[in-house]
Amino acid sequence: MQIQDLPYPDPGVPDARSGPRFLWWLGRNQLRGQFRSLAWGLLHFVSVSALPFCVGFAVQAVVDRSGSRLALAGGLMALACAGNAIGDTFLHRAAVTNWITAAARVQQLLARKAALLGSALTRRVAAGEVVAVSTGDVEKIGWFVEAVSRFTAAAVSIVLVCVGLVVYQPALGVVVAVGLPVLAVAVLPLLPRATRRADFQREKAGRATELASDTVAGLRVLRGIGGEELFLDRYRRASQEVRHAAVRSARMWSLISAIQVLLPGLLLIAVVWYGVHLARQGRITVGELVTVYSSVMILTYPLRHFEEIAMAYSFSRPSARRAARVLALERVTSAEGSREADLPSGDLYDPASGLLAPAGRLTAVVCGDPDAAGRLAERLGGHPTEAGASALLGGVPLDELPLDSARTAVLVQDKDPVLLSGSLRELLDVPASGDVGAEEALAAAQCGDVLTALVQGSLDTEDPMDARITERGRSLSGGQRQRLALARSLITDPEVLVLDEPTSAVDSHTEARIAEGVRNLRAGRTTVVFTSSPLLLDRADRVVLVHEGEVAAVGVHRELVHKEPRYRAVVTRETEDEATLSGALDKLDELDELDEIEETA
Repeated sequence: MQIQDLPYPDPGVPDARSGPRFLWWLGRNQLRGQFRSLAWGLLHFVSVSALPFCVGFAVQAVVDRSGSRLALAGGLMALACAGNAIGDTFLHRAAVTNWITAAARVQQLLARKAALLGSALTRRVAAGEVVAVSTGDVEKIGWFVEAVSRFTAAAVSIVLVCVGLVVYQPALGVVVAVGLPVLAVAVLPLLPRATRRADFQREKAGRATELASDTVAGLRVLRGIGGEELFLDRYRRASQEVRHAAVRSARMWSLISAIQVLLPGLLLIAVVWYGVHLARQGRITVGELVTVYSSVMILTYPLRHFEEIAMAYSFSRPSARRAARVLALERVTSAEGSREADLPSGDLYDPASGLLAPAGRLTAVVCGDPDAAGRLAERLGGHPTEAGASALLGGVPLDELPLDSARTAVLVQDKDPVLLSGSLRELLDVPASGDVGAEEALAAAQCGDVLTALVQGSLDTEDPMDARITERGRSLSGGQRQRLALARSLITDPEVLVLDEPTSAVDSHTEARIAEGVRNLRAGRTTVVFTSSPLLLDRADRVVLVHEGEVAAVGVHRELVHKEPRYRAVVTRETEDEATLSGALDKLDELDELDEIEETA
């Protein structure tokens, strides 16, 4: 896979049982790129390692006054330099390709998982952790994947050089062959502690990211209640904890780096001392001493890759563990489905609660618990967060449909819809039936003042459809964001539209017009609205009261307000004392009616 071929047609099914297994799965799926990087790495490191032999051969040729051997040494040196340049260039290219393609594979897997789980993802994993996994963690995972091949090439080159030195000059070659493995494993006792410190640092950084994400998402609310300083202090403390953990981790890695500088220096001193001793005895030539000395100096370069692979693994392991935890999440119901992709039609029914939304009608649902209402809305959409019986559309269980078909048939707009940055035209460019245009949807959602505000806030833009919307629509009020999100949902024109508190941030006058607009635009289509607003409830064809997870009453708004105390308590926000007084007054009215009947009789 080359960078220009991205994205992957199919990123595959990851092994998400653990972080190391996930890393191993990534490596296996990039064997071709790994072998390519290994081949260029071997060319690079072997060419670098061959330079000392060329230098030693040239020095000995000068000592022996042999012009032919000096010319041969020059040719070999030129060949080694060419191999070094070519190998280094293409090694870098192959390594970066491995890094980017591995990161792209992980990002595609995360995006696919987010699309599969929908709103259930952030209910099961903190939003800040999802952000951390899809940004910094992806880079660290890619770093380890690409570092494996370079480390392997460096290790193979060191083995080849050691074998060559033993054959070339056994006396000094044995010293180097014994000393280099000692250098490579000398830092192993320190790696577990360094890894633990790196894990601790990543954990602290993840918590700080979660806190920052949650704070930014709720900044408008924090300003309203004056809680900015409280959360700012929390983030300061979390940031300082990250800093202290990073300093402790850096100290350990600095110690490992120092050891890998000190020990090769000691080995070099030992080789020079012993080599001079052998040269004085006439057991080795000057050229051989220069060759071994230069080889030890050159080998400190591939030895650095032992430190890098250890650091890459220690940083990527917690990142891979977090990614595997997200990728291991599954939908409560089947993701594939066992039926054909034909879209069903008919009544929408939830067996768990007994909620029935007749086809082609506007059904309003009143639920005193907002969280329970959100879970019920998700269940009606076919992607519940809890196990249970599937909702039925026209008698067909939604979890037996392919996921795309289920989401095409039933669209759920939650109570906090997200507006992506871009133009209004791009925001409303969604899969749709084509029967509802943008102007109709915007008019039904009462977005006239929103369009005016967008034009005023955009420079050199006269067409509202070309006006820019900031990230998450932060430049708009809560009611304006709700209306744009409602217009986007209306444009899709699904068979069933489920709206969870679509007008909670809208004033009453606008809400009344929205209720009428939605009713007219969705005529003949099944619409379910979770709300406690009397203005919306009064325009519904059917009102359902859900109490403690089950349907408690069914009727129309005006009827339920007078006959159902629990409904009245939710809709009118009555306190217990007010509800008791209202019930007593209702009984007095009934007694008065009975008295009038008796007097008439």
